[in-house]
Amino acid sequence: MLVVVAVATEAEAVLRGAGADRVRVVTAGVGPAAAAAATAFALAEQPHPLVLSAGIAGGFAPRAPIGAVVVADAILAADLGAQTPDGFQDVAELGFGTVARRPPPAAVALLAGATGAVVGPVLTVSTVTGSAERAAELAARHPGAAAEAMEGFGVAEAAARFGVPALELRTVSNAVGPRDRAAWRIGEALGALERAFSALPHHRLLEEALNG
Repeated sequence: MLVVVAVATEAEAVLRGAGADRVRVVTAGVGPAAAAAATAFALAEQPHPLVLSAGIAGGFAPRAPIGAVVVADAILAADLGAQTPDGFQDVAELGFGTVARRPPPAAVALLAGATGAVVGPVLTVSTVTGSAERAAELAARHPGAAAEAMEGFGVAEAAARFGVPALELRTVSNAVGPRDRAAWRIGEALGALERAFSALPHHRLLEEALNG
């Protein structure tokens, strides 16, 4: 399978866990645009039956505490839209786009069961949350949100253009909210990422669930 990460440390954790014989890892760079471009290039270069967006993320406490694994049942573009007098409206509400990609539930359940993951929406943002107010706003707009990252929706959009299903798996390094770098646990999250990929189901099982 094709695994798309943002940075080299994530790629290294994935490869330590899964091994180069089980996955092809692409380091895309940070953000949805870079992720979409790298995913599209990789799929054009070599077909893959499925794509997995992976890496570390912020978790919405208490649903996804530090060290937790999260598997997305919805991959959402959380800040793609417009601010209006009535509040934020996403591009789907405005009538000219989509903000959600939803992996097949059977594949989500298989991946989550194998990795011990929390299942919930993972939000893709272009600007990482840095305040309690924005964290509360996102949680209110996306009930049950489990994590916030910066690449998943870009990966899923590119995969959709190629007719390839996409999943997203994240491990939590910090709580979504005020930026407190002293509280980040990046090493712990990378360790959790490695362990999750060591427990990854065989790609054929995931393909069957994705297509089933």
